[in-house]
Amino acid sequence: MLNRLPRHTRQVIAYAFSGVMAAVAHYGLLIGLVELGRADPVAASLAGFVLGGVVSYVLNRWLTFEATRSHGEASWRFSLIAFGGFLLTGVLMHLFVKVAGLPYLPMQVVTTLIVMVFTFAGHKFFSFADREGA
Repeated sequence: MLNRLPRHTRQVIAYAFSGVMAAVAHYGLLIGLVELGRADPVAASLAGFVLGGVVSYVLNRWLTFEATRSHGEASWRFSLIAFGGFLLTGVLMHLFVKVAGLPYLPMQVVTTLIVMVFTFAGHKFFSFADREGA
């Protein structure tokens, strides 16, 4: 059924699915560390980002981008974009939670949306080869 949809539409659906699964991993670890482990929300957010990044890599390589690069080449490229997302997450969460004093969970949602745009573009045009160009 999905194969009948335009390629870009399939890619967006797969990216959204992968993102939901990565977010479940990220937010699960974040909330568990903060609420059960009494961890700092910024540090917990970054730990969740790493776990979500692993889930995201596996699912996006397999489902979203139909990678033609080798795993070795795609993984270092993915890691570079993910590191940018990691830094952006840390900066945004620090500003929202530590500087502005806003609640960590709603600010994680805002941060996730911002970082999602950055990482999608980076992974589409840098991490994974795109078989049909665009």
